[in-house]
Amino acid sequence: MMDIGFIGLGIMGKPMAGHLINGGHALFLHSRSGVPQELLEQGGETCFSPREVAQKAGIIITMLPDTPDVERVLFGENGVAEGLTPGKIVVDMSSISPIETRVFAARINQLGCDYVDAPVSGGDIGAKNATLTIMTGATETVFEKVKPVFELLGKSVTLIGDNGAGQTCKIANQIIVALTIEAVGEALLLASKAGVDPARVRQALMGGFAASRVLEVHGERMIKRAFDPGFRIELHQKDLNLALASARALGVSLPNTAVTQELFSACIAHGGAKRDSSALVQALEKLANHEI
Repeated sequence: MMDIGFIGLGIMGKPMAGHLINGGHALFLHSRSGVPQELLEQGGETCFSPREVAQKAGIIITMLPDTPDVERVLFGENGVAEGLTPGKIVVDMSSISPIETRVFAARINQLGCDYVDAPVSGGDIGAKNATLTIMTGATETVFEKVKPVFELLGKSVTLIGDNGAGQTCKIANQIIVALTIEAVGEALLLASKAGVDPARVRQALMGGFAASRVLEVHGERMIKRAFDPGFRIELHQKDLNLALASARALGVSLPNTAVTQELFSACIAHGGAKRDSSALVQALEKLANHEI
């Protein structure tokens, strides 16, 4: 069993840390909002800074909202970098910039430590059920070291390539999910406006070629008006920002990603930043002057 540090214990991080404790690992925990009592009762230990986490653990995992948060936790005052000694492994499971990820990896490597980017897909449901998809950027040797840890958290663990490859894969994932949410919203909105029961439409489509996990989960949330996150709109918008920034750097046009990003912006402008990303449909409803 390993001594593992976990920094960031929000909607995703809390259940993920719990699975690692249940898997028999010693967990050293830190979160800006405080360590949940539930994890302490399971046997986790509170640390008062990222530096302390790094001093006590051999593998340090971060699960944070955005690129600046990861940079601050890794390299800020009392950050992870200050507590590292050669041979340790830093694993970032946040969804952040692939470009900055490579910079962070190089800085950690200079300290004699390995770096892994391993963003996840599956949302709060996947985190709670340990069924996440984990997309990994690392050397093959380091991947084999962390794979048993990842297998406690997810059902699909894949080495994509070197540092930054995991984050690039996650961006691709977020494009597909966002655009599919938008498509599901349009389809159910059209059915509802036409006077057809959207719940029955969804049920029928789940048996055909249009079936998808997004139609299953997000479609149901749209119909039931269940917009508690889940995965917040503000975070999905952040991921599409990363996608569009990467596309500009590569000279790639992503027109439908840009449109969907604008719909997320409209939701945020109407107070929807903290709602589940399925609430994207509310922007479409305003355009149609009709609610599903």
